[in-house]
Amino acid sequence: MKKTLFAALFATFGLSAQAQTEDLTGSKLSGDVQTIANFFIRDSSIGAARTPQYDRQKFGTTSWLTMNYRNWGFDIGLRFDAFNNSNLVDPLDSYTALGIGRWHVRKQVGKLDITAGYIYDQIGLGTIFRAYENRFLAIDNALVGTRFMYNFNENWQVKAFAGKQKKVEKQPDLSEVYKPIIAGLSGEGYIPVNDDLNLVVGAGVVRRTLDDETMNVLVQDISSYVPEDKFIPKYTTYAMTAYNRTTYKKFEFYAEGAYKTAEAVNVLRSDGVLENHDGYNIFSSLAYSQKGLSIMGQYKRTDHFVLRTSPLQILNRGQIAYLPPMARQNTYRLTSRYNAATQELGEQAQQLDIMYSPNKKIQLIANLSNIQQLDGNLLYREAFVECWYKNKNKWKAMVGLQLQGYNQEILLVKPNKPNLYAIVPFAEFNYKIDKKKSFRIELSYMDTKEDYGSWAYALFELNIAPHWSFSVSDMVNVVPKFYNKINHFYTALVAYSVESTMLQFSYVRQVEGIVCTGGVCRYEPAFNGARIGLTSRF
Repeated sequence: MKKTLFAALFATFGLSAQAQTEDLTGSKLSGDVQTIANFFIRDSSIGAARTPQYDRQKFGTTSWLTMNYRNWGFDIGLRFDAFNNSNLVDPLDSYTALGIGRWHVRKQVGKLDITAGYIYDQIGLGTIFRAYENRFLAIDNALVGTRFMYNFNENWQVKAFAGKQKKVEKQPDLSEVYKPIIAGLSGEGYIPVNDDLNLVVGAGVVRRTLDDETMNVLVQDISSYVPEDKFIPKYTTYAMTAYNRTTYKKFEFYAEGAYKTAEAVNVLRSDGVLENHDGYNIFSSLAYSQKGLSIMGQYKRTDHFVLRTSPLQILNRGQIAYLPPMARQNTYRLTSRYNAATQELGEQAQQLDIMYSPNKKIQLIANLSNIQQLDGNLLYREAFVECWYKNKNKWKAMVGLQLQGYNQEILLVKPNKPNLYAIVPFAEFNYKIDKKKSFRIELSYMDTKEDYGSWAYALFELNIAPHWSFSVSDMVNVVPKFYNKINHFYTALVAYSVESTMLQFSYVRQVEGIVCTGGVCRYEPAFNGARIGLTSRF
């Protein structure tokens, strides 16, 4: 394995000075379109009811059309967003709006790179600043403003930016932004010491300044507190970070420490009282890689590192900071049912990943993760192992086991619920019928006495290259604790692909739950109905 687990993590979240240097010469027009259309069929037995879509609208779509053009050293981009009776932004309500969701103009002048408009960027792993998009979690916190990057050479870069964060709520005008001002400065460099040792070092600072309207709301709120809870809120909050990635022979070490000055923080007290807190986040990783073996250990400690456009924002709204997750990002249906959302107020976590391939036929993957509150109470714990066996080019098979401990009270926001413990055996089998046809089978079972009870899941998928894919699946609540009978949640899907276009038709009956990507989670209500998806690139 030439690329270690941590190298993959850094490639995903880190931006080096070399990676951001891009040639904008030449003429090129490109773009993509993505559409999701839902046909809602009311099913009160699973909770697919009592929203505008189920009760009267019956249909909703969400679409994005992106265009990018490069010429004369300019990079110009535009994205049109269309929400029509959509439940993406608010899963329990309907949202309709049309307009420009993003635009930008970028120009290189010598060693200076200038961008104006909607900007996606980050500092380090994103701990003090990450502007990014995740459409299916309704996250689009682009920085609307200007950014200047200066490349001293291919190894060293400094950048500065300022603007406001894009607003993603049920606003009628898609160009609305949150009012507080965000500004930042960072520098990063690559130091090749010798053939065995090289470093990437960086540091940054972000400043967020509240607007008068937000401050007036805070002052009015704090003035109603009892004397011992009162404090003077601040207009400006600073967050700073320093990080280092060291590669020595077969080892890679990464460390990042971030600090945020004191401000009003929503600590989720039952009385709604804000508290005055500073905060910090520490993240480190050590990886070792050689042929057939890769090992990575991670550690993170977070204490009141809440950095948003204002203290009044909750859930996924107004997030300036991004805290990397410390739990495995599972992909199978039952292994991914319970996820660990990153806890800004406080968590201490460790994770160990191991990949081992003694030969070309066998691969072992193991993961251990443990996430606790700062007082030691369990948030999430997982032991995961899977073993793959490949029989030349004809078939391959996998068996695995997952053990989970999960704090329902905090991670699912279910007061007074006990911790959930689950055992999940799972398996996958892939078989190549001929050069064009193959099929895949996925099987899993979740044994738990908490929440909805135990589940069984089965999926069969048939692929006929180069155009067709078919799949059917059923997720059965075999030992129900919530429903009064055994319940089936099934999906049937047909997908057609030609060149860079994919069209999907599916019928879905889906249980409610929490959907997470990269430690960022949102609630997804139960769904029953038909779905059409279209994705095309040009």
